[in-house]
Amino acid sequence: MANKGMPTVGPGATGDAVKQAQRALRRTPNTALVVDGTFGPKTEDATKAFQKAEGLPVTGTVDAATWNALPDGSPMPTLRQGTQGDAVRSLQQVLTLGAAGLWETTPQGTDGHFGANTEASVRAFQKWAGIPVDGVVGQQTWTAQPLALEFVVGLQHVASA
Repeated sequence: MANKGMPTVGPGATGDAVKQAQRALRRTPNTALVVDGTFGPKTEDATKAFQKAEGLPVTGTVDAATWNALPDGSPMPTLRQGTQGDAVRSLQQVLTLGAAGLWETTPQGTDGHFGANTEASVRAFQKWAGIPVDGVVGQQTWTAQPLALEFVVGLQHVASA
């Protein structure tokens, strides 16, 4: 179970457990939900909508049953120059497919190695998305609107806790 052992969180709660709940809710996909670690009205509304859709009691609190029904809320890995693996390969595929007519710069291959070309494509994506440009794929890049990379790349790549 992806969210095993997580505490019940609800309105007014703050911290890492809330961030995990918010990431999980974003992956339902409710990509407009902000991951800020504060369980406010928007998180409560997203929780209620998820609970209703899943046939769970609509409490607005992320309890054990809700955690069990949610997708993995673990963070995505931070990717930067030198990172290798399947998460990089999937990122390269998405950057390649989305570049045409949008950010225009591709990683020039899908080899799973985060090199200079992948960094250039990430920087172009960040500029296009209107977020800080640093060439690193961290939380802000994964969740940038209007294209939530974490959802498109695939949640099988979440960082293990």
